[in-house]
Amino acid sequence: MHHTFHIPVLGLGYSIDTPVKVSHFGISSVMSIVDDEMIERMRKHHSIASGEIFVPINKNEDDFRARRITAYLNLVNRIADKNFEDLKNQSFEDGADLNLYFQLLPEHSTLKKQYLQMMIMEASDEKQLLQATLKSQLTKGAIDVNIMSKVDKLNKDVYGQNLPDAFSDASAALRGFANSTLSSSLVLSAGMNPRLYNYLENFADFYPIQNGHSKKQIILKVSDFRSAFIQAKYLAKKGIWVSEFRIESGLNCGGHAFATDGFLLGPILEEFKLKKQEMLTELFALYEAALNTKSIDIKGIPALRITVQGGIGTAQEDEFLLKHYEVDATGWGSPFLLVPEVTNVGDQTLSELTKADSSDYYVSNSSPLGVLFNNFKRSSAEKQRLERIAKGRPGSPCKKKYLISNTEFTAEPICTASRQYQNLKIKQIQSLGLSTAEREVKISAVTEKLCLCEGLSTATLIKHKLLTPRENHAVSICPGPNLAWFSKIYKLSEMVDHIYGRADLLAGVSRPNMFINELALYVAHYQTDVALNAKRIDDKKQKYLEKFRTQLLAGIDYYKALIPEFVHETHSYRQAMLCQLEVCEQQLQETMDNDIVYQQSRRDEILVEK
Repeated sequence: MHHTFHIPVLGLGYSIDTPVKVSHFGISSVMSIVDDEMIERMRKHHSIASGEIFVPINKNEDDFRARRITAYLNLVNRIADKNFEDLKNQSFEDGADLNLYFQLLPEHSTLKKQYLQMMIMEASDEKQLLQATLKSQLTKGAIDVNIMSKVDKLNKDVYGQNLPDAFSDASAALRGFANSTLSSSLVLSAGMNPRLYNYLENFADFYPIQNGHSKKQIILKVSDFRSAFIQAKYLAKKGIWVSEFRIESGLNCGGHAFATDGFLLGPILEEFKLKKQEMLTELFALYEAALNTKSIDIKGIPALRITVQGGIGTAQEDEFLLKHYEVDATGWGSPFLLVPEVTNVGDQTLSELTKADSSDYYVSNSSPLGVLFNNFKRSSAEKQRLERIAKGRPGSPCKKKYLISNTEFTAEPICTASRQYQNLKIKQIQSLGLSTAEREVKISAVTEKLCLCEGLSTATLIKHKLLTPRENHAVSICPGPNLAWFSKIYKLSEMVDHIYGRADLLAGVSRPNMFINELALYVAHYQTDVALNAKRIDDKKQKYLEKFRTQLLAGIDYYKALIPEFVHETHSYRQAMLCQLEVCEQQLQETMDNDIVYQQSRRDEILVEK
């Protein structure tokens, strides 16, 4: 690959057709394949726009979910191929996309250096030969797809009968990708799902063919070394190789935030760097043995890339990650939400994003999955949620049902963001005889849940004029907190120039280093957890919080020792980092001291009561 960054998955719909827009420029990106209803609408849109005949796949047809996904991925692949061939057939004239392909490349790229050499040559046979050579070296960006492993609802047929496991949401999406013409990667996120991982064995494209290369690869999105290694070993024993670990900051990322137990990104990357070779050796032994049982020969250890994403904001940070931790590439997600050429964000939401500051981005409990979710206060979905509460009608109509899981009140699972669940839960809370304050806290926790199935797809449908007037127009968006420092609408070329240090979109903006940003989020997370559990004297929870704090303090010590390695930053920048680390350290100490005092007073109160 010629680029050293990729565009990660952005919500359900924000990057659903990003490959159509950037793959021909050699830029890799990731699409979500959760929402087959939105995907089917986008297939119709792009089929008509491309002059193809659209044949709908209806919900009453067999295996409709997998077939919709396959049909859409094949369409995206055809469009991307056509865009790429059109680009290669262009001449090197001013304004041509062919020139832009090379101009976007990083300065250290051999291909770009050859291009710059060609551009200053006089017209000649030698120049034409070099132009042909350049074109022959162009490559498409990868068209990868993402499945949240645990978003895996079991389904019924049109007669209400339970379908086999192979028709669960995640398995059907996997089958949709596996049956497609794409030669790319499946990104598995949100933890391990044994049922889904076992299902991978059914598809030949995930096994090596020529030169040990598989037509389709597996990427694991992970937040720590231990879980990454466990998942990779599980798959290796089945003859499935993990071609990339995509390390994501636990809290300093967009979408769902999977907080670690206090492990920070820097120390996590250090562990991957130090243990990569040892891990490769162990994984290959398991992989080779599994392939032997399937009569598949493999020569040599396949490639295993390490990439990182979540909260990267400057070219200096990007370069530091690539060089110091020896990662193969970086992921830039949320900043591309401000690039209309690349993602599907409506004008209203774009306007709100450009006006926002750091207080508008927050880690919430909005997700029905019960996982922390990076939310945006200015979104129309958040405003609608508050309006519904004010009108005494909290919750959302539940139509798509991708996140149904709760059976507290019903035989069949329902979604905790649904109007049905929230009405039932609020009635239960009101019957408990709680104080006004306690009741309000519990009800607020219920009504905080937000419909994501529709909200994270709506912006895409609005942008392409695919939403009907009677459908909900409220938009959910889940940028990482790092987006607070970006305050304009950008072109693709501007954002790529920023990533590679040819421009500085944050010039004049006072922004802490990405590691400090993540640490501050973890300290705040720790303080919130301590406050929530202060009234409950629970030894298990206290031990967890103590471990969490210990890991954070170890991370702070690690960063203090790392500061001299930031040789491309100014002395004042490094001093500021040190001061910010000391502030975080002090906050942790004060929170711990206050909690110790509080817990002792609670114990004294209990003894007096006895």
